Amino acid sequence: MCQLLGMNCNTPTDIVFSFEGFRLRGGLTDRHADGFGIGFFENKGVRMFHDDKPSASSPVADLVKTYQIKSTNVIAHIRKATQGSVGLANTHPFIREMWGEYWLFAHNGHLGGFQPEEGQYYRPVGSTDSERAFCFILEELRHRFEHKPPVGKLFAEVAALTAQIRHHGLFNFMLSNGEILFAHASTLLYYIIRQAPFGEAHLIDNDVAVDFAAVTTPDDRVAVIATQPLTANETWTQLAVNELVAFRDGDIILRDCPDNPRYLSQQEGLAIARAAGVAA
Repeated sequence: MCQLLGMNCNTPTDIVFSFEGFRLRGGLTDRHADGFGIGFFENKGVRMFHDDKPSASSPVADLVKTYQIKSTNVIAHIRKATQGSVGLANTHPFIREMWGEYWLFAHNGHLGGFQPEEGQYYRPVGSTDSERAFCFILEELRHRFEHKPPVGKLFAEVAALTAQIRHHGLFNFMLSNGEILFAHASTLLYYIIRQAPFGEAHLIDNDVAVDFAAVTTPDDRVAVIATQPLTANETWTQLAVNELVAFRDGDIILRDCPDNPRYLSQQEGLAIARAAGVAA
């Protein structure tokens, strides 16, 4: 399946360690090699990198590794094409402006028959179900709110729109305006919140380790979200099927979880993805 990676933290932080393991899933430790993208919020701006080549061998990914950009919100995506051709126009994350701020969106899954009416403000550039879903969410939010609403009201509306869209299939996604990072699981999505006391972490996809105690302060708090855990010696928490959460400053501030939560094993999640044609 496509791979999602997100980071939300209370102080600008680089994502080099997590990205080093993540990028290898695009053509080396995993087979999905139809491009990748990553976006970094820097104050009100966004620094974006896209490539339609496999991330494991991409010079653009090499640049991201050496650049060591620090950000409080990051969204990255490794693509396996299911709808739309391989190309930059169909490469996540997608970006749009709403309420005077940028929004980023990346999706892992497949939405069958999802063909919303053409929006007044937001229309896809590419041909993916993912970008259609992003434009639909923003279009609906902009019609409902002239200005950005309080976070609780915004979360409730995003939850309602998410429930509407996921009837069409698999809808694992991340959405951020640089302050809040929304994450939703249809199948597999995990997170970890790193805070003091910090320890050492070892990547699953590469023989690399880092001692976070040596590169952080006691006040730092960093949430990392990924389709599958990135490290072998840390405890990652799984989101339930159809659970939506909102992160701010490296912590979960809101969540919408089913009354009887269900958690898929990685084998079950991959089997569902294969049945939907989004995993090799």
